[in-house]
Amino acid sequence: MKLHPLLVKAVIRGLSDIFIQEKYADKAIEILLKSNPKWGARDRAFIAESIYEIVRYKRRYCAMAGITNPLTEPILWQMFAMYWLSKGQSLPDWKEFYRKQPVEANMLTRLQASPEIWESYPDWLHATGITELGEVEWLAEMRGMNRPAQVVLRVNTLKTTLPKLQKDLKADQIYTQTIAGFPDALLLVQRMNIFRHPLFLSGHFEIQDAASQAVATFTSVEPGMRVVDACAGAGGKTLHLAALMQNKGKIIAMDVEEYKLQELRKRANRAGISIIETRKIEGSKTLKRLEGMADCLLLDVPCSGTGVLRRNPDAKWKLTPEFITNVKVKQKEILETYSRICGKEGATIYATCSILPSENEIQVKSFLHVNSNFILQEARHLLPSREGFDGFYMAKLIRK
Repeated sequence: MKLHPLLVKAVIRGLSDIFIQEKYADKAIEILLKSNPKWGARDRAFIAESIYEIVRYKRRYCAMAGITNPLTEPILWQMFAMYWLSKGQSLPDWKEFYRKQPVEANMLTRLQASPEIWESYPDWLHATGITELGEVEWLAEMRGMNRPAQVVLRVNTLKTTLPKLQKDLKADQIYTQTIAGFPDALLLVQRMNIFRHPLFLSGHFEIQDAASQAVATFTSVEPGMRVVDACAGAGGKTLHLAALMQNKGKIIAMDVEEYKLQELRKRANRAGISIIETRKIEGSKTLKRLEGMADCLLLDVPCSGTGVLRRNPDAKWKLTPEFITNVKVKQKEILETYSRICGKEGATIYATCSILPSENEIQVKSFLHVNSNFILQEARHLLPSREGFDGFYMAKLIRK
């Protein structure tokens, strides 16, 4: 495959934005792809896939190139060179590529013997994973989280059915597959930009990973219930809850950021949902007004995001031990404070997109130890290595 200078320069620009300017990968790539409307679908795919792959395996490619210095633009070119040679391709005679030969086999063998380098994780995160999960399970998750995320649709059952949506998309040569165990999910056979499709614009489906969809299903909500989604964000799970409730009952969606609630309202309108009321969390008074009123309370709490590194590979380079320590304190505080919203015999669903037990079952165990009026009814783990989607934990706590 022939490399085109403008496309490789775009990749380097994207890597610079992520590693040097410290921008989020998804936003950096989105802005980059919008910068040149002349790029075709193959060009865009090359740029996005190359950037994500180099970000995902940053440490491996640095080791292959013998790089130990802080990243600069010339070093980014050498990382690209290692990536390209690893694909079995040859490098053109460009001045930016001072190394043209593949890495020797014995060096590759040495690198493969060090999972933290080959699978490309910071030392501290590798050590944390081994401590919390054990070496065998952590290695499996390292590999699972390095597999690129697939595109999964969630069927909006208020407007269509899964078979009908699948048939309608097929008519436009968009092919999907059902996913066993995820009743509202369709997997895109081929990755594509589907945000401009008329069926998306008319609210017939959302983009939502299968594991994320499992959270709303896990709540067991029913039509007519009073539900509070206390960490709603932009509302992916809120919308799913409303569909499961057949748009009957009431959902109060809360967040500390108003712009996220604005996005939720737009999405709810597109989906034909009328039972969602949004409330910005402005202090203890917001919570006090809701004490004891919810049949179901969803706490999709802030977390390390270790379960979603497949789609956010740059996060492992931005994540710090201090952040995880602080977020665990926040999780404990939210679970303790917000659980008062749950009414008698109601369910509090504690959920994270983390695979670390210290953020999951250990938090739940700690909560139950000091809150004897709750019992753990059931818990569920979804792991990238096992299910092949994002990593999620969810626990259903019933108030006596």
